[in-house]
Amino acid sequence: MKLNLALALREKQRRVIRSKLAGPAGLYHFVKHFWHTVEPSTDFVDGWPIFAICRHLEAVHRGDITRLLMNVPPGSMKSLITNVFYPAWAWSAGGRPGLRFVSFSYGSYLTERDNERMLIVLKSPEFIDLYGNCFKLVSEGKIKIGNDKRGWKFASSVGGIGTGERGDVILLDDPHKIQESAEVIDSTVTWVRETMANRLNDMKRSAIVCIMQRVNEMDVSGHFLNGEDKYEHLLIPMEYEADRAVSTSIGWSDPRTEEGECYWKERFPPEAVARCKAQGPFAWASQYQQRPEIRGGGIIRRDYWRRWESSKWPLPFDYIVASLDPAFTKLTHNDPSGFSIWGVFEHGAILMYAWRKWLEIHGPELSRLPGETEEEHRERSRPVWGLVETVADDCRRFRVNHLLIESKASGHSVSQEMARLYPGACGVSLIDPKGLDKVARALRVQPEFSNGQIWAPNRKYAQLAIDEMAVFPRGQYDDITDSATQAIWWLRSHGYLQRRAERLREQERLASDYKTREPLYPA
Repeated sequence: MKLNLALALREKQRRVIRSKLAGPAGLYHFVKHFWHTVEPSTDFVDGWPIFAICRHLEAVHRGDITRLLMNVPPGSMKSLITNVFYPAWAWSAGGRPGLRFVSFSYGSYLTERDNERMLIVLKSPEFIDLYGNCFKLVSEGKIKIGNDKRGWKFASSVGGIGTGERGDVILLDDPHKIQESAEVIDSTVTWVRETMANRLNDMKRSAIVCIMQRVNEMDVSGHFLNGEDKYEHLLIPMEYEADRAVSTSIGWSDPRTEEGECYWKERFPPEAVARCKAQGPFAWASQYQQRPEIRGGGIIRRDYWRRWESSKWPLPFDYIVASLDPAFTKLTHNDPSGFSIWGVFEHGAILMYAWRKWLEIHGPELSRLPGETEEEHRERSRPVWGLVETVADDCRRFRVNHLLIESKASGHSVSQEMARLYPGACGVSLIDPKGLDKVARALRVQPEFSNGQIWAPNRKYAQLAIDEMAVFPRGQYDDITDSATQAIWWLRSHGYLQRRAERLREQERLASDYKTREPLYPA
């Protein structure tokens, strides 16, 4: 009798627990309930970020979201929730044991680790007691877990053998290493776009879930956010930034209201946040704030630029120099050319013009129409100009004294064509970077910016340059940056840009020379 009562009581308890784990916020309760099976020596620390991640994964499970991007700081339990608890919950409390998962990360050892942790949950006495009759495991490998309902979870890596498997849900967890070259990042994005996205069982109803920290403006997150396939974006920076707060389609919004408020105070008290910031400004901005740009800018910060508020140029200019980082192509997936013009005046140098364009070296030549003036012909031809014609006309319009061209194969061709077609228009110099990479070239002119010698007007082209240089070297483009750093270093090394201390020393030297100079004739 007592045994029957105990069994009945236990079955009632099971029903209550199963009802809770299958009901509203079921995944969240599932994580809390089975946490100790995976982390027996670590206390569960509750927080609204766990609830937010779980709530969006439940929306994926219901089919309300089929494309989900989650950018969260390190230490948010993202892999445990997304790659361990979520698939286990989906097969059991979620009522879909036949669901098929394909999991990718930058290294297969990470997805295989999570499969092993998922197996710990599935084989735990607590799970078997609650859900042992839902399915039976038929495959228990760290690469593939399978059940008798034809559900499975396959662990692979970016570019790995998982490209032969199709799933109902693709889980992309950290597709990038924190320190990766731009070439590797671009290769990963290409793989995601051309290969991974085709691994779905149903292109309309199957889901892709990506959870990661930002590493670059054009990383996988950047691809998803800027692509045609619209992703629901769960963005959780460690410290609250009101101007970046998001709300999602399922009714979730960041619960914080105070600027700088930590997202999870129980896990990250002030001393822990300070240690995160001590990793450096790029790490803090990208990994913790989900911005591949230091707030305000990186090497060339936004607040380094001095703003020229007047609608008139600070005439007269002492010197005007143009700078070109050349490339020949009309294909927008290739590198464009970057161009900038700088005027030197008594307070430094001001950006007079800038552009980024995909141009062939020459455009088609249009014949002048009867009665057409030279200016009318120029305006009609402008839309089809190539690189040489565009640069030459800008140098003419802005009365450039000297044109700098980076000394590479395309640069030599531009220089030769400028000399052939526009002799005497302005001086032209080929500039050899002398083995310095782009970052080193930016760093060597950083003092000119930080000392307040570089100005920008309130114009669209100036904002284009400021935006690009702020995210450098983690941005999509660096062509205007290369052009600008080339120009500023040339002006600096040729004496056109002097720092305040240098000007004062020069004035003192001239004054001293004047005082000590012997008169030419006796008084």
